[in-house]
Amino acid sequence: MIEIEKMTSLHLGRVNTLSVESDQLQYVATIDDILASANAQIRPHVIIANDEVVGFFLIDTAYADHNDCVESNSLGLRSFFIDHKHQGNGYAKQTLQILPTYLMSNFPKQTNVYLTVNCKNKLAQKSYLNAGFYDTGNLYHGGKSGPQHIMCMDLNLV
Repeated sequence: MIEIEKMTSLHLGRVNTLSVESDQLQYVATIDDILASANAQIRPHVIIANDEVVGFFLIDTAYADHNDCVESNSLGLRSFFIDHKHQGNGYAKQTLQILPTYLMSNFPKQTNVYLTVNCKNKLAQKSYLNAGFYDTGNLYHGGKSGPQHIMCMDLNLV
């Protein structure tokens, strides 16, 4: 069973060991770089399976403030990944299934969650679409590995 929790200092030792395969680094930064971007508006969360931290993501509560094509009252899902040792177990799919409920419980005033996914990352695009995100038809061009699809999930429809 998958659980999502706000990251605390108790998780830090395990979070620091998380990584993706080297070919995925074009899509996700290192955990050190990701953690360096966390602040009061960009909050870290852990994905737990069988009492072990298996993944990580950030929720950006100010996402709409710095993205023109994002509706107000929206969150940003950033740096979502499953540790390379735990990939292939369905943890990403399970996490994305419970994510809307988790977000509505923890951010009740927010109505949407947005993310960007690299145009070359077809597997991730499919995963997000299957989880209930839709492609807005807009592209983000500021990614280090080329353009990214901007995707959204309406939390009120879940």
